[in-house]
Amino acid sequence: MGFLSKVFGKKTKKPAAIKCHVSETLLEYGEGYLLTSAQIIDSKSFWDLIMLQPETKSYTIAHFEQNDPSATQMRGMIFNKYASKNDPWIVSDTYAKLFEIDHELAQNQAKEWWESGKSYKPETCGPANENMSKEKFESIKNYAVMEAGKEE
Repeated sequence: MGFLSKVFGKKTKKPAAIKCHVSETLLEYGEGYLLTSAQIIDSKSFWDLIMLQPETKSYTIAHFEQNDPSATQMRGMIFNKYASKNDPWIVSDTYAKLFEIDHELAQNQAKEWWESGKSYKPETCGPANENMSKEKFESIKNYAVMEAGKEE
């Protein structure tokens, strides 16, 4: 019956691929690392990458070269966008290296996320300011807004 049901029965629907939330690289079912907003924003390498992307680089240049308060404000808004994300982040192998995380745990959580139909959330999921000390959050925010992307 197993063979016949495979041939004539309903086809099992393969879960859709999803884009990495950092790079937009396509991830297939079971791939990636699951991170929280607090883990994402806690990486200077991540902020340097984000603030030098084509869509943000003009703000970075204006912030450092012209001390433009509007550009600095936009960098703050970019920080808030990433820091306030409530859902977990799925991240590709390449970009997971930017973060100081337990990679094995993050991979296992990603598998659990896929298996749950993308509904699993780690306990510390939610806005970053709710899952780290105020001092740590403010320190990271200061780096992201005032220093990230500065070319030496």
